[in-house]
Order: sequence, then C-alpha cells, then structure tokens
Amino acid sequence: MEKAQLHVDPLAVEARVVIDATGHDCDVLRTIERKIPGAHLATATGGVVGERSMNAALAEAKIAELTREFYPGVIAAGMAVNAVTGTPRMGPIFGGMFLSGQRAAQIAADMLGL
Repeated sequence: MEKAQLHVDPLAVEARVVIDATGHDCDVLRTIERKIPGAHLATATGGVVGERSMNAALAEAKIAELTREFYPGVIAAGMAVNAVTGTPRMGPIFGGMFLSGQRAAQIAADMLGL
C-alpha cells in the first residue's frame, strides 16, 4: 500500500475454527507460537517442529493421519501438517494432500456440530 500512499490497518477475523493450509510455512500456527505468550501446540515440542527432507512415501502415508487440531480451534492441513509435526516434505505425490484436506474439513465440521 506504500505505492498508493494509503494507511492500512491490520485485518481482524473472528472464527470458531481455522484451518491452516498455508503450506510449508504453516503461517497461522507459527504466528500463534510467536504472538501468544505460553501458547502450546499439540506437537512433540509444543511448537512448530519444522519439516524434514523430502521422503514422498513416508510423508504421503503420514499427512492425513497427522491432520488434526494443533491449537484450540486451529486445524492444520496439507503441507502445514508436515511442517508443524516435523515429518518429511512430500515431493511429487499429492493424494495425501487431498485426504488431509478432506480430514481437516471433517474435523472442522465435527467441531462446529455440522
């Protein structure tokens, strides 16, 4: 917005459930970890573990299984799951990505009572 010389206030969103599908960066969960004092994520370390080197077969097998709520009201899906849990990045196989998204949607629907 600097080019337009406009001041832009932060955008605030309120939601009962958020799905972090921001990919390798897992931006939503990293922001929670960074900005909420004492935040504890449902991981082995209590924070974002960081993805490991590519291993498509292992990542494909784990991504949907590990899709879950990592912070109250925040579900990770897709590559955000691998990044937050410390499992390998995937490579060229994407069936697990679809299944992860499907699982995240079902978890969210359950949380919302749908």
